[in-house]
Amino acid sequence: MDLRIIGKFIATCRKNKGLTQIGLAQKLNISEKTVSKWECGKGFPDTSLIMPLCEELAITANELLSGKLLADNEYKMLAEKNLIEIKNMQEKNTKHLLTLEYVVGYMASLIFILSIFTASYFVTSLTWRIVLIVFGFINFIVGILFALKIEKEAGFYICAHCKHKYIPTYKQVLFSMHYGRTRYMKCPKCGKHSWNKKVVNNF
Repeated sequence: MDLRIIGKFIATCRKNKGLTQIGLAQKLNISEKTVSKWECGKGFPDTSLIMPLCEELAITANELLSGKLLADNEYKMLAEKNLIEIKNMQEKNTKHLLTLEYVVGYMASLIFILSIFTASYFVTSLTWRIVLIVFGFINFIVGILFALKIEKEAGFYICAHCKHKYIPTYKQVLFSMHYGRTRYMKCPKCGKHSWNKKVVNNF
């Protein structure tokens, strides 16, 4: 998928419908800046926005992904190609998010440890010791919550029994036993507990 070609196609379709960037943004409940980003080829609509965008522009999802209006003989041929490209893009984005999760988690933990260490050995004022410890603790909590949000929403977990892929609840992520990217959780489909592995896509 060429984001520049798709962006120009979005802009052309928008203008053909007599919509401004602001008008399209309001219909999709997003910012004008987001629409501008798409049209400049610097971003792509979130999967939840693809169908609403296509409805507003009177095009199909396949045409959006192809960056042009399609004749009947082109439609089927490009459908599979676009599906594969979406899969690859999803995997790439998920891997980036999971890498970010590790970075955020390690940084939050490191800052917390350094704050405690500094407060214990290098600061004599009780007030500043408390400030450093509180700062480190708040930073740690915020960092871990952010990492947990990524862990929940990036990719899917696959049940070891029925192979169902699902997104766990925050409660499951927070309280389940785990090692690496594998968690002991209850599958929402078959209801069995097992060690479920993280996978990067739902295909």
